[in-house]
Amino acid sequence: MLGDVMVDQFVWGRVSRISPEAPVPVVQVTSESFHLGGAGNVAVNVRSLGGCAVLAGAVGGDEAGGRVREALAAAGVESRLVALPGGRPTTVKTRIVAHSQQLVRADREDASDLPAHAETGLVEAVRREIASCSALVISDYQKGVVTRSLLRRVLPLARRHRVPVLVDPKVRHFRLYRGVAVVTPNQLETEQATGLRLDEPGALEAAGRRILSLLACHAVLVTRGEHGLSLFERGRPPVRVPAVAREVFDVTGAGDTVIATMALALAAGGTLREAAALANCAAGVVVGKVGTAQASPEEVLAAARVAVRATADRPSRG
Repeated sequence: MLGDVMVDQFVWGRVSRISPEAPVPVVQVTSESFHLGGAGNVAVNVRSLGGCAVLAGAVGGDEAGGRVREALAAAGVESRLVALPGGRPTTVKTRIVAHSQQLVRADREDASDLPAHAETGLVEAVRREIASCSALVISDYQKGVVTRSLLRRVLPLARRHRVPVLVDPKVRHFRLYRGVAVVTPNQLETEQATGLRLDEPGALEAAGRRILSLLACHAVLVTRGEHGLSLFERGRPPVRVPAVAREVFDVTGAGDTVIATMALALAAGGTLREAAALANCAAGVVVGKVGTAQASPEEVLAAARVAVRATADRPSRG
């Protein structure tokens, strides 16, 4: 894994009144929790599913940075972290949640590009580890780690060792991912990158094909929330994977779960279609949990059985 590492802080509470100072709810805090976010959550998802993960990223010398290091060690993730310079803070996203409903999010971050010496440290970490990896996930949250310069140095290393690269993208950097194996944009990112509204007839397939052409990548996996996933491969018809039917509590980190499952499935020898189906099942598990969460192999298999039954029960079109 390579990318932006952050801390997801959740402040939990309940609401019984509106503030007299402004028309906002007053949250009586009952607890708080801290979870790995961004590339850290991708790595933890891989570990939760039974894979091995090495994470290259950057954290500050602050309390949040210490939490990242401790959480990675506890999860069994090998970390290759560089220090953010000059007192720059570790990115922290604080969500205030009451009665399972997120009320507000506050972000503490410095999203400027990493300085050259920090970037070189990450490139060297990738250089040392890439030969022993079966896939490279780049998690781009646009917090300063993933830059044009970094990708120009890292992508040739992956190609040299024939390691497939999967990218969870940001639109501002879209053209920088040219030549990777798989990109996993969500619906909004797909619309912004292509200028197409996906609710218009034929737009989804046109958007998938446009991204394939723009990036010269092997596959595009568009994540579409309650509409499931849509997979586009070069030279093959698109595949739509319906969402696994279940109640959605929180979509936080679902994209991390998708790309982690895709990468692990491909590393294990699965096809892109098999990987997409498993990723859809894993995402269906985590959105049924509140907060940044992961899926276990048992939960994914149970969701897969539900999906298979749903497909079998669906009336055929004659």
